[in-house]
Amino acid sequence: MTTALLIVDIQKEYFPGGKNPLVEPIPAAENACRLLETFRYASLPVVYIQHIATRQGATTFLPGTPGIEIHPLIQPREGETIIQKHYPNSFRETTLLEHLRTLGTNKLVICGMQTHMCVDAGVRAAVDFGFECRVAADACATKDLAFGGQTVPAAHVHAAFLAALNASYAKVLPTGELLADQSWINGTKSI
Repeated sequence: MTTALLIVDIQKEYFPGGKNPLVEPIPAAENACRLLETFRYASLPVVYIQHIATRQGATTFLPGTPGIEIHPLIQPREGETIIQKHYPNSFRETTLLEHLRTLGTNKLVICGMQTHMCVDAGVRAAVDFGFECRVAADACATKDLAFGGQTVPAAHVHAAFLAALNASYAKVLPTGELLADQSWINGTKSI
């Protein structure tokens, strides 16, 4: 069994100049790059998730637009897997589960965009499918949300969703702490 890195939706649409910019996406992508370099060095599997909108009336992540492109900070190499999705949950109506099973994966390190949406949905689904998960807290980003006439700052949204995941679904750590524990790479102990 092996550990795979799941990079969720680190696409141009979420960065300055995109149609749906998040708060602090560049530092998150830089930390995702640190994870990516570690996985590449260890010859461990990397899976990129790429959101492409197919819903009628969608205004972002439209096929053929620059916004759907994976951000240059974490550009895939030849032979690395890209799985396209159309829903927040990376497993829904995709080949992700089958691909991970084929690789013999039982553990996932997850990072990416929209902590409150696609990262959250993917982590919860992964655990439901039996994967043990870690989330790199500072390799994820989100945005301000509004509810009941109040604006919830991105930092609060991010913290609330990570706290919920950390309670029951995943071990949530900063990238530095996650990388400091190399045991998940060689499989000597549980992540």
